Amino acid sequence: MKLVYWIKAARLRTLPLAFSCILMGAAIAKICSFEFSIIKLILALFTTLFLQILSNFANDYGDGIKGSDQYRQTNDRMVQTGKISKKEMKKGIIIMSISGFFSGLLLIFFSFPLEDTYKILLFLVLGVLAIVAAIKYTVGRAAYGYYGLGDLFVFLFFGIVGVFGSFFLFTQEINILAVPGSLYIGSLSCAVLNLNNMRDIENDIKSNKQTFAVLLGQKKSKIYHYFLIITAFISLVFLLINSGNKLYYLSILPFVICLINILSVYKNKNPQDLDGELKKVALSCFITSLMLYVTGIII
Repeated sequence: MKLVYWIKAARLRTLPLAFSCILMGAAIAKICSFEFSIIKLILALFTTLFLQILSNFANDYGDGIKGSDQYRQTNDRMVQTGKISKKEMKKGIIIMSISGFFSGLLLIFFSFPLEDTYKILLFLVLGVLAIVAAIKYTVGRAAYGYYGLGDLFVFLFFGIVGVFGSFFLFTQEINILAVPGSLYIGSLSCAVLNLNNMRDIENDIKSNKQTFAVLLGQKKSKIYHYFLIITAFISLVFLLINSGNKLYYLSILPFVICLINILSVYKNKNPQDLDGELKKVALSCFITSLMLYVTGIII
């Protein structure tokens, strides 16, 4: 059935990491003793859902038309394998773009009064930029994912825009605790992307896809990965110390997975084995963010 192919193209396993930035923004709002409508949180999660699926559709389409997936050892790309046509995937990209835009509009509507013109315009611009960034990762001649800029954009949109933006939407304020929250999510999001690119490094070299991992090489990519995990750890510790309640400290437990991941990456000899590692890092990030938010509700 075609539906199965669309579900595969959506790459549902990437969604928890995408949700993490919204949950982190909500958690920091709770730490700072702000109350906000659950409708805002739901709309923020739906907007993120549409944008992440859009990114995955665009990635499948962009790599498919460029032939970057022809050397992959797995046949999990729908355009490259012909299970979804280029025309159909284009329609999917358009549908997700429109869905993400209108979901974002609703979120802005529920977050700001109409007289807050500048705030509304700011988040409209950020929303449009997020849609463009999701598409341009691998689509078009200037696809930034092919020029080693994927990590930078992931850090910006998952970390800074995702956490700071959601926190501001929930609270209408800026707080210093959003900084370590952004660093934590941004660093782990880059770590997941780096593991993905380290896994695909041989295929990307053959396809002339210059990811940051290709530019660094496998050895330096590992050092870069250690740096990202350590940065995330320091950021999380700083956030927990300033949370004001020791119950939040329990949220560090899932991070043990990331610390073990450093050892796994260090010992790795077969890049394909890194696929399981990126899932672990993504899941750790999501569980920690969720625990922080739930703890904020409990206390």
